[in-house]
Amino acid sequence: MKVLLICDDYWHPGQVPIDGFAPLKKRGFEFDIITDLKDFSTGMLSKYPVVVLSKCDEKSPEDKTSWKTDDVQQAFIDYVENGGGLIIAHTGLVAGKATQALDRLIGSKFTYHPKDCPVTVQAIKPHPITDGVEMFCEIDEHYRLQILSDDVDIIMASHSPSQGEESKYEEDPYHNTVAWIGAAVYVRSQGKGRVCVLTPGHHLAVWHNPQYQRVLENALRWCSETLK
Repeated sequence: MKVLLICDDYWHPGQVPIDGFAPLKKRGFEFDIITDLKDFSTGMLSKYPVVVLSKCDEKSPEDKTSWKTDDVQQAFIDYVENGGGLIIAHTGLVAGKATQALDRLIGSKFTYHPKDCPVTVQAIKPHPITDGVEMFCEIDEHYRLQILSDDVDIIMASHSPSQGEESKYEEDPYHNTVAWIGAAVYVRSQGKGRVCVLTPGHHLAVWHNPQYQRVLENALRWCSETLK
């Protein structure tokens, strides 16, 4: 299966998801990779059964201008509604100043995270994406989300313990002093297509965890199925 992977920004080097997906090449997946949005066109989306977005709203680490224009956002909406599968991985949840249409398609947006800490991930309901996946724990950025769509179906939860450290985010400077449970993986659909959101993945060790590799493979296969 051919997959388009869009990645690389200032805070999240593209090499992490590139290397993170690499083991799945042995499982029948082929990844076309775009890191600089000068190489992107909306017309290419329809060539892939699944697109993975692991990039925030900047064209490249050096060029922080927005690439998620109204036309680009509408292209992603059309792609999903016509049967495409969209996976949002970690940094893809970081919204831009004017990405509300795409944020609604994704179903949430990143708000903040504590400092790196142990994050435990486990399935909380049966789903093809959680099939065969056991609980695991890795050091990671534990994302907190603002849910934007009513049909968000959380299938894996994440938990981080109290750290007693001050956050860098002024709006909630001590939010990491208590244990916190959040969404690790959720799914939704729109039109004929499927969306899967994966919040773990700041560090390569997370991607290469055997349980997360199973999540990634299951998500790619589930998202590739067009709804009738």
